Order: sequence, then C-alpha cells, then structure tokens
Amino acid sequence: MAEDRPDGKASDTGATASTSTPSVTGASATDTTTADTTTADTTAAAPASPSHDSDEAILHRLGYAQVLYREMGGFSNFAISFTIISILAGCLTSYYIAFNNGGPVAITWGWLLVGVFCVLVAMAMGEIASAMPTAGALYFWASKLGGPAWGWFTGWFNLVGQIAVTAAIDYGAAIFTTALLNLWFPDLIGTDTGAIFITYTVIMALHLTVNLLNVNLLARLNTFSAWWHMVGVVVIVGVLIVIPENHQSASFVFTETINNSGFSDNSFWFVFGIGLLMAQYTITGFDASAHMSEETRQASRSAALGMVMAVVVSVVFGFILLVAVTFAVPDVQGTIDAAGNAVVYIWTESVGETWAEFLLLIAVVAQLFCGTASVTSASRMMFAFSRDRAVPGSSLWRKVSRNRVPVNAVIAICVLSWALMIPTLANGVVGYLVGTSIAVIGLYIAFALPIILRIRAGARFERGAWSLGNHYKWISPISVVWIALVCVLFLMPISPNGVPGAEEFDWEVVNYAPLTVGGALILFGGWYLLSARKWFTGPIREAGSEAELESIEHQLEVEAGKSS
Repeated sequence: MAEDRPDGKASDTGATASTSTPSVTGASATDTTTADTTTADTTAAAPASPSHDSDEAILHRLGYAQVLYREMGGFSNFAISFTIISILAGCLTSYYIAFNNGGPVAITWGWLLVGVFCVLVAMAMGEIASAMPTAGALYFWASKLGGPAWGWFTGWFNLVGQIAVTAAIDYGAAIFTTALLNLWFPDLIGTDTGAIFITYTVIMALHLTVNLLNVNLLARLNTFSAWWHMVGVVVIVGVLIVIPENHQSASFVFTETINNSGFSDNSFWFVFGIGLLMAQYTITGFDASAHMSEETRQASRSAALGMVMAVVVSVVFGFILLVAVTFAVPDVQGTIDAAGNAVVYIWTESVGETWAEFLLLIAVVAQLFCGTASVTSASRMMFAFSRDRAVPGSSLWRKVSRNRVPVNAVIAICVLSWALMIPTLANGVVGYLVGTSIAVIGLYIAFALPIILRIRAGARFERGAWSLGNHYKWISPISVVWIALVCVLFLMPISPNGVPGAEEFDWEVVNYAPLTVGGALILFGGWYLLSARKWFTGPIREAGSEAELESIEHQLEVEAGKSS
C-alpha cells in the first residue's frame, strides 16, 4: 500500500506513485462526450502536488469548476468514511443477523473474513479514486474507463445503494435511540415498530437540517465522530470486561454455531453466508471519501488513503468490539428472542440497566454521526450525477446554495431514504434486513464495475498519486469475485417460509431485495435502452475553457460575499 511522503508523492511499499502528466480521457477543452476506450487513454492521471491550486487544476482538467468548498483535510476525509462504516452503528444494530444466522462463528470469524476482502476492495477503488478525484467518483470513473453505458449503470446502482444505506443507518439508529428513551421514560416511550418509525422520522429530519449547514461544520463533526468511535469502543469494551459477573467461554465466542434461520443444519454454510450480511453491511459506504474529493485538499492522495484506512481501522476496532459483546452474551435464547434489540438485551442483562444506558448513549451518538455523514456523501453523489444530467429534474438537484451546499440533493436523499423504510411498519426485523441487503448489493455492484474496467485497462491505466502498481493484477480480480459472491448471497431467501412455492409461504418474511434491486435495474436499464442512450454522453464539462470555469468560481465567490 502506498504511503504519503512530505513532498506530496507516494513511496512504494507494494504500490507505486505515478508522476505522469495529468490528462483527461479523450476530452479536449471543448469535448462534452466520453471517449471511446478503444481509441483513447483510459483514465486521467492526477499530479502528486500537495498544493490547493493543484486540486483545482485537476478538477478543471476533469471538466468541473470548484463550486464546493475545498475545506476538508486528509483526516476529515478518512473520518467521513470511518463514520459511515461506523462500527458502533452497523456492528451493533445488525448483530442479531449474524447471531441468528451462524452464531458467534459468523460474528467473529465472519467479521475477519469479510474485513480482509473489504480491505482489498477499498485498495482497488483507492487506486482509481487517486487518478480521478471527483464528487461523482464511481460513476465518473466508469464513464471515463468504459463509456456512457458503464457510467449510467454504475451511477444508478451507486445512488440506489446510497439511499438504502442512509435509510438502514438511520433506522438502526432509531432502534437504539428508542431503546434508550424507553429506559429513560418507560411510561412514555414504547419499543414497538410504530414508536421506532416515529423516532426514525425525527432522526431523518435532524440529519436533513444538519446537512444544510456549511461543510466546515460537517468536517468538524466527522473529525470529532472518528475520535468518538475509537474512544467509544475502548470504553464499551472496558465496561464489558470489568462489569459482568459472568462471561461466555472462548470456545463459545470462537467456535459456537447457531442456526435460527429455519433452514436445515445441512445448509449451515448457506446460513453462515446470510450471517455475513452483518459485517458486509457495516463495512460499506467507504466510497464517501471519494465523493468528498472536491471538498478535500490534496484529494489525489487523501481520498484513496481515506478509503483504505477507514476500512483497516474499522476492521481492527470492530473485531475487538464484537468479541467483547459476544463474551458478554448472558443467554443464547434470550438474545435470539430479542431480535433487533439483541445488543440492548445483552447489555441490559450483563451490566445492568444503568450501565446499559451509558453504553447505549455512546452508541446512539455514534449512530447519529453516522447518519449525518451518510446523507452528506449521498447528496454529493446525487449532485454530481445530476451535474451530468443523469437524474430527472437534474437542474434542481445540482443547484448549490450560497454556502456551497447542494441543498435540494440533501432534501431528496432524506425523503427517498425515509420512504424506503415504510415497509418496516409491517415487519421491522425483515424490513431492516432487506434494507441492509439493498444497500450492500447496490453499493458493491457500483464498486465492482469500475474495478472491472480498471482490470480491462491494464497498462493503459494512468495512475494517480496513490497506486497499487502491479499488485492490481491480483487485488482487483479477487475484489470483483468477492463482490459477485456477496451480491448473490444477499439476494437469497432469508427464511424457508420466504421461498416462493413453500408450503408455509409468508410474505412477511420474503426478502424483497431482488424485487427492489431488480425493479431498479429494469427501470433505469429500460430507460437507458429506450431513451438515455440517445442523449446521455457521460460526464459533461461545465465550461469549454479554463477561463470559463474560473468565471463560474468567481461568480459564486461574489454571491457568497453579498450574502455575508
């Protein structure tokens, strides 16, 4: 993996840095179409200069004006991906998925298994992010590497995944927040699906409001959040080691298997695969570092390192947290019966109500940070995709306010994410599980497509300031195979009663992820074949010359000066 040097270049410790002259694939100063990869270079290389001006120069070469404030440093860029991964959100809110489907084995070894492959995926993506640091990220990469069709499908899968992961994060936060409020005000607050959905609605409204504020504040929140997560894990683990009178054995934590799925024990490996959803859902959303590229200084290095280090640090801290929680399990059947409140049950029974409230408070604050960061990332992706006319009503979603925030995109992400969780009113557990499945499938398909194109580009790929060197030849293919495997797994039925044609078929336990993902694919796939392929050209230069791009930036500065 590449390491930063003070001069702004990357030292080669298994990866290499490129010092090639920056260029944009097949795009001249006035070109508004995506190049044919058979006749042009396959990507744009980013110079390794650490200066602020070089960030803007790279962005201009990629065709865009600096309309968003570039105020985030490298740690803030890492922090937003680390916050969205949020081991105090995903690990805890989806703990019951792995506990029911595989048990402690799926929680501990499953976490490490998924973690190793996710590090490889992040490295494969980081190399591409370094070459093309834009808010469009995956969509832009696929367009430049493969053409408009690749960009179109990557962008839409990414947008669907961003909406779903935002919904799942905030709904998980609502489960924990409702549980905490119930402990504080047992006579006023219940823990039924209706109460959780009301809490979810309030949380989504809060995240909408916060994301309308200046990016400086959001950067500070993400930086504080990163430290909150790391210190929070240490505190929670310390409490779970010291306070409980009894702990499970190491044999239970690392070898015990549980199959509460309804499927036969002969299908345990399939059940274990379903249980991997806990880890795979948690370790996602790290493309946020790439989506924040246009708001990050020295983005050609910072975005790549932000993604990779966010995953590495999350895997380490997450494993420690999960082992501590599993050692504290007071009763297997009680944990199973608690379903979505499994961790709340474990904490309440093992350390008592007062300590449980304290631990829940740490987790809830972390989850609120996580949801805020997810809305930020998703809104930037929608803004960038709309900037290139790919989203209906694009002129509305690409509009930025005087404080350089894509306000309408923020509102759209929050409303769509909120709506995705309406089915939880019928079945909260299944609705949340399916929401996480859609998030993983949508995001990871979007991750895979540009990686496939990078493999296809081979030596023609012009590297940025952070590169895998020749290690891409094994890292990228393994990443694609892993993504294909998990996408297939999470489209499978989650209960035998959810299998169409089953004798005791029950719609309430059906995994509707195939319907949602398949419906989305038919919708935007059909749209492309019938219409978009005739007019969608991929990334569009905002202006034909450097002077025109600078004029756009100057006008925004004038408007900002008037508003102040």
